[in-house]
Amino acid sequence: MIKRLISLLFLAWVLGFAWFALLLPLPAGDQTTDAIVVLTGGPGRIDRGLELLEAGRAKRLLISGVAREVKPKELAAEYKRPQKLFDCCVALGFEAEDTRSNATEVASWVARRNYKSIRLVTTDWHMRRAEYELGRAMDKKVTILPDAVRSQPSFSTLFREYHKYLVGLAGGLLGL
Repeated sequence: MIKRLISLLFLAWVLGFAWFALLLPLPAGDQTTDAIVVLTGGPGRIDRGLELLEAGRAKRLLISGVAREVKPKELAAEYKRPQKLFDCCVALGFEAEDTRSNATEVASWVARRNYKSIRLVTTDWHMRRAEYELGRAMDKKVTILPDAVRSQPSFSTLFREYHKYLVGLAGGLLGL
């Protein structure tokens, strides 16, 4: 009986990992949301968020997880965008250090502005965990539109992220 249970759990783990690794989330379409949220930590994320903002997909952009020493003027120069775009429409979040604290920071920002929908921009391999953590932290009435930045993740990146995702799911089930 124990061997069968272990075999069943192993099979579920293998199938879950195959789903996670082979069916990575994709970029979203042209939908408009109240705001765009970018989680720092991977190439292409901030560029994608700024492109969407400039295309009118939302009126405001939050970049969550920015290092405290970074200034909007520096980001505008680095990403070759006008300073007035940052002045009017880009907020920098300095509180987050990991995905769970990103979720807390984003949830607070969204609630203060009474937004009903956000476009979440992060890397494809990170999207499932990020969307799950944001969904846990925010009001259930807020719609999250996942918008994945395509990447070529290594096996080790997928392996690590799958296990972080499982730990997050387990924590949610246990109320942690």
